[in-house]
Amino acid sequence: MNTKSRRWRFWAWAAVAGVVSAAVFLAVAEIVALVAARDGSPILAVGSFVIDIVPQPFKEFAIATFGEYDKIALLAGLGLAVVIAAAIAGVLQFLKPPLGVLALVLAGGLSLAAIVTRAGATAFSWLPPVAGTIAGCIVLAMLIARLRRWATDATDTAAEPAAPAEPSEAPKLLESPTVHPKTPAVASVDRRSFFRFTAIAGLSAVAVGVGARIASAATSSVDAVRRALNLPTPRSTVTIPAGAELDIPGITPLITPNADFYRVDTALTVPSIDPATWRLVIDGMVDERIELSFDDLVAMGVDEYAITLTCVSNEVGGNLVGNATWMGVPVRDVLALAGPQSGADMVLSQSVDGYTASTPLASLTDDGLDAILAIAMNGEPLPLEHGFPVRMVVPGLYGYVSATKWLTELKVTTFADDEAYWTPRGYSAEAPIKFSSRIDTPRIDKEIAAGMTPIAGVAWAQTVGIERVEVSIDDGDWQPATLSTPINDNTWVQWVVEWDATPGVHYVACRAINKNGDLQIAERVPIAPNGSSGWERALIRVV
Repeated sequence: MNTKSRRWRFWAWAAVAGVVSAAVFLAVAEIVALVAARDGSPILAVGSFVIDIVPQPFKEFAIATFGEYDKIALLAGLGLAVVIAAAIAGVLQFLKPPLGVLALVLAGGLSLAAIVTRAGATAFSWLPPVAGTIAGCIVLAMLIARLRRWATDATDTAAEPAAPAEPSEAPKLLESPTVHPKTPAVASVDRRSFFRFTAIAGLSAVAVGVGARIASAATSSVDAVRRALNLPTPRSTVTIPAGAELDIPGITPLITPNADFYRVDTALTVPSIDPATWRLVIDGMVDERIELSFDDLVAMGVDEYAITLTCVSNEVGGNLVGNATWMGVPVRDVLALAGPQSGADMVLSQSVDGYTASTPLASLTDDGLDAILAIAMNGEPLPLEHGFPVRMVVPGLYGYVSATKWLTELKVTTFADDEAYWTPRGYSAEAPIKFSSRIDTPRIDKEIAAGMTPIAGVAWAQTVGIERVEVSIDDGDWQPATLSTPINDNTWVQWVVEWDATPGVHYVACRAINKNGDLQIAERVPIAPNGSSGWERALIRVV
């Protein structure tokens, strides 16, 4: 093997050593986090940090491209970055020690900073990254030391081949197992030592790391507690009127099943909160600081509400909107316990993971607006990923300024004094929902047969209600659609137009008019800073 090929081979093995050392780093950190500090996982902390600092255009791209799998995509990207960085650290340690170890120390320091600066960091949050860094550095140093001995011996063997033995010495060589330090046998021993240590360290890291992550998820899960939770009987329930749901194949259901309800949040892992230990603090510009337990909240009396939620990241025609029945307590009743003071105009709600949302105080205290602290969704306790045990639901406002999940605090304040998570990231502090309409069927990716066919979809104008929906085919006259009977003005309605489709390619557009007589905005605008707008136009192929 020539010198260049030999160099690249050892660089490749150095890169493998670096990756194995990083795996040991993460595995040790995970096992220590399992025992001492659940919030100390480096990969999750760094991932959350990336979510926090990602520029708004990248956030929109991730949601548009990956949807509810955006966090999986982020973790996969972080994993790839870790592999590349670890491989480089291994090569650096091989070429110029201790640069690789110093690179690993730097990575450990960055993960430590990401962990201890997170909201809710505990007294021992620093321990997992520190333990992981020490273990990773030791393994990297030991692996590269073995690799360097192998490389030196292999190089010496290639440069200085052993001289043939004299005939008189042959019996002695055969009798003795001792070999020259630079013979191929020595290089082989060093090679086996490197491979053995690499295999043991790598396999152990995978087993320990995966096992710790699985154990952490299993032991921290409150799903069993959620399933066993007995919901109180609501004082009032939602009545679904006759004609509220149209029987049309392909149209969005009136009530979105929990499993299909969109999820957009900043939590890389779903927080696990036991209702028995959950507390809600109401403070800030109030007459009295209040702290409520889950039982205290439920004891105030719950009612059932039907409310459509919309994400500010919903594109024209998008699916980041859903309709559900919720059970909860009016926010105005909770705030009344604390007594908001004159001059306050905003409530900064905070999640257990540090996320915050800025909601106009008037939207939460209005007697005519059903802003609630929800404990149930579609007849069951809130799903973990949708905010269990308590979240906010506010009609008429985009979720990023109102629908805080895993709620822990309501701070009565002002827009002048406080800002929420997304405000410095390019979004408006106040964001009323822009009412809209969507075509569900026919789908753009499916051909339909000529003849009578329904064009159908949903429309929403939370707090105001939909008056009518109109459809235009091939830029023709706008024709009124038949609407379903609305549950209330806070929910979407279904609509349908019967169309005698002819063969060819057709363009269909829809628009809504709310009960105030306002026409849905036709102009297309992007998501930031306060939601997209525009009429949806779909291409339909008829055969």
